Amino acid sequence: MSEKQALQAVREQIDKVDKQLQSLLNERTALAHQVAEIKQQSGEQADFYRPEREAMILRQVMERNTGPLSDKEMARLFREIMSACLAAEKPLRIAYLGPEGSFTQAAALKHFGGSAELHPVSTIANVFSAVETEYACYGVVPVENSTEGMVNHTLDRFVSSPLKINGEVTLPIHHYLLSNASQLSDVKKVYAHPQALAQCRQWLGDQLAQAELFPLDSNSEAAKRVAEMGEDSAAIAASTAAEIYGLKVLASNIEDEAGNTTRFLVIGNQNVGPSGVDKTALLVSTKNKPGALQNLLKPLADKGISMSRIESRPSRKGIWEYVFFIDIDGHCQDPIVASALKELESESSVFRVLGSYPKAVL
Repeated sequence: MSEKQALQAVREQIDKVDKQLQSLLNERTALAHQVAEIKQQSGEQADFYRPEREAMILRQVMERNTGPLSDKEMARLFREIMSACLAAEKPLRIAYLGPEGSFTQAAALKHFGGSAELHPVSTIANVFSAVETEYACYGVVPVENSTEGMVNHTLDRFVSSPLKINGEVTLPIHHYLLSNASQLSDVKKVYAHPQALAQCRQWLGDQLAQAELFPLDSNSEAAKRVAEMGEDSAAIAASTAAEIYGLKVLASNIEDEAGNTTRFLVIGNQNVGPSGVDKTALLVSTKNKPGALQNLLKPLADKGISMSRIESRPSRKGIWEYVFFIDIDGHCQDPIVASALKELESESSVFRVLGSYPKAVL
């Protein structure tokens, strides 16, 4: 058999597999429609998007994968399949911190797939408002960076918002210096979100020590603004922003830490069921007495529940009064977790479960 004949034989097999895939994808979409119809006929509230169900499916995909595609690549493909099937039932409108080209947009795409309707808004507060007013089904907001810590604007909104945490997304962050200038020496002003400026502090000090730094609400807003400015200005943003706003990339990967990663939260109105690998986020305030914080955390330690995060923020209800944001392993419906939370609530002056949700899969 000649090389041409061998290639033709393999290509015919690929065509055959493609036809099977296409048929199976349409069959899966039809089955998803049946699930929606059963829910509607039984009078059940049709929450077409179930975060815990998707997380379980993606974990199963990765566990049974045998290659040659990597586990994460296979799961990413299934994410897109689920996104397309869901859009055929009911397109999801997702609010995110914009404008277009932001890291939050990338996080929203990673979590909801390319078939979701993504809508940029100008501030973190506006993401919350979009979901609270039901303009959007869900929102995506940054909450924590591995280099610079918590995003306080997000934490503060949870104090007054009724929304719940429905999921999380982790995203490696690579920063690019974008400008209309042709060379680095022309840059006298740098615009970016305060977190991005902090994450690139050392690089900026070494390479642009004389440049003036201007904080903005988002990196993509910085890129959008710099696109309309002269050659003395630059923005720190994602590489996609360069294409969107027609800017040149003057420097790549300018973040100070090679493993720079940001965690984003998916916010919504749902109570998410257990997926098997979950987190629970709490908002609590201690009673004003000696040993209050120690007593507050004791039920978690006594029951062997791992606490992965604790952060304090001013309560804004009184001077020197604070609320604590606590992340623990497990779901609030797990018997051991539920028992610990009951004890914890008795030691708290303020207690609220912000949400139990699947740990990030991808």
